[in-house]
Amino acid sequence: MLLLSIVAAIFDMRSRTIPNWLVLAGLLSGLVLNAILAGLAGLGSSLLGFGLALLVYVPLFVLRAMGGGDVKLMAALGALCGPHNWLVMFVFASICGGIFAILVVLWRRAARSTVVNTTHIVRELAQRRMPFRSNPALDIAHESSISIPHGVAIAVGVILFLYSVRQ
Repeated sequence: MLLLSIVAAIFDMRSRTIPNWLVLAGLLSGLVLNAILAGLAGLGSSLLGFGLALLVYVPLFVLRAMGGGDVKLMAALGALCGPHNWLVMFVFASICGGIFAILVVLWRRAARSTVVNTTHIVRELAQRRMPFRSNPALDIAHESSISIPHGVAIAVGVILFLYSVRQ
């Protein structure tokens, strides 16, 4: 998990992409290692972790609030650690991502526009509309969107998770 997340973070910082070969290696490693170490129960846990990650992250991808590499990275991590551990790691990564996002918003002096955009997102979702359709800047791929390399937040979340389970 540590190696996968750190390599992904490096790629994400440099190119804002997480390579498919990397997440595929993580996914296959998770499935195989869990099957070897715990048999069918381990394989089942690996698949549940993979599925939980997709359940949480695919809607964010559909809303264009998260990149595909981040979704695949979290799914691979879910396959490595199983659903319970993934959920704990997800909480750590989400807190880190939130802190990073706040720092970027403050650094860019974009607090007002962030509040306006957040209000717009909530309003559009309440009307069952995709927010990025009425405001293209809300698409993570749009050139003017403010985003962070989420792979870094995920890596820090993994480090905090691993530290917490050692204690």
